[in-house]
Amino acid sequence: MEGKIAAIGDYDFVMPLASIGVDTYAVGNGGDELVRTVEKVLAERYALLVVSEDKFAAAEDTFSAVMDGPLPCVAVVPFTQEPSGEATRALNVMLKAATGIDIFGGQ
Repeated sequence: MEGKIAAIGDYDFVMPLASIGVDTYAVGNGGDELVRTVEKVLAERYALLVVSEDKFAAAEDTFSAVMDGPLPCVAVVPFTQEPSGEATRALNVMLKAATGIDIFGGQ
């Protein structure tokens, strides 16, 4: 399968990924800017979205529209000083959709 990859997060999160050819979207903490960026990225039909944990939590309602489908695959990565658990929860949702099993037991 072939597809494009995008990364959404703070500048420090996305810039290293730009060096390997990932389309990057550096966004601040502003809610409207983040939601507009996520909606734009979702419209581009990427196969994989790599999202920092804090940005995912701030725009979770926008991401929820695609979390149950096969594409895009949304990979939430902890990137803050203290992980909030959103990355683990998002991984559990992805694994449950793929396998039908609640591997993490409802986390």
